[in-house]
Amino acid sequence: MRAAVVAVVTALLASVLRQSVPQFALALTLAAGVWLLLEAADSLGAVVELMNRLSSMAGVDPQVIRPVLKTAAIAVLARLTGEMCRGAGEQGLAAFVDTAGTLAALGAALPLLEGVAELMAVMLT
Repeated sequence: MRAAVVAVVTALLASVLRQSVPQFALALTLAAGVWLLLEAADSLGAVVELMNRLSSMAGVDPQVIRPVLKTAAIAVLARLTGEMCRGAGEQGLAAFVDTAGTLAALGAALPLLEGVAELMAVMLT
């Protein structure tokens, strides 16, 4: 509930500030975004803990879960960064952020792809 209130108040204040002092509007939005991410970090810890417990219950190696979590984190950060760039009027930079985020997520997912390829090779032989 607090996060929703902070987001709405920030959006209203930023829209007013953007007309006269756009730099402050961007700074306010960034500060609120950081606060919202820090608030969400508590929930993230619980999600990671649950993923680890479920993987151990299922007998899945934790090394398999790590790339999934990394890929999800990269996707979230790239999305947020791209949106902040778009909000600042930097669409070109946002496109580069999106591309870099996609490539980084693919790089983080490579261990999963290797694992699938190894599993398929074992199944086929």
